[in-house]
Amino acid sequence: MMIPIIVGIVIVVAIIGAVAGIYNNMVTLRNRIDNAWQNIDTQLQRRNDLIPNLVETVKGYASHEKQTLDAVIRARNSAVSASTPEQKMEANDVLTGALRQLFAVAEAYPELKANANFSQLQGTLEDTENKVSYARQSYNDCVLNYNNAIQTFPSNIFAGIFQFKERSGFEASEAARTAPQVKF
Repeated sequence: MMIPIIVGIVIVVAIIGAVAGIYNNMVTLRNRIDNAWQNIDTQLQRRNDLIPNLVETVKGYASHEKQTLDAVIRARNSAVSASTPEQKMEANDVLTGALRQLFAVAEAYPELKANANFSQLQGTLEDTENKVSYARQSYNDCVLNYNNAIQTFPSNIFAGIFQFKERSGFEASEAARTAPQVKF
């Protein structure tokens, strides 16, 4: 008579343990996405902090390239004021394009390219761009793992019950996919 009760208790404990394990895994994966986004955000802030110094350095050499410099500042301001991850991704794609254009313009000014401050800022910005790229890749990997976890059986059952929602990965905008047009 005790054996069926013990078996029942063991089954209930196993089910509770499985549900807890699935839930904890989904929470862990969701937290990894949030952490990956924070890493992107940190690098984007670093880039945003460098841009005014870069623009000021370029102004002294290429003052008649006002349109390009203004585009960089507008794009930076949009990136800084964006609030959601999606808005930040889109705004930073535009900023990346504007920076590419700025560096293309800088190629026409040998004295600017030789300026130590400009070279240092450009190197730091390129390093930051590489870190942003790596952080975006990490973010997308985290999103993939999380989405797989909440869409596969049996996790998908509990994802619905506990309201885990699918996340979107980073996708480059059309503007970021095209090369900048530079005219002299």
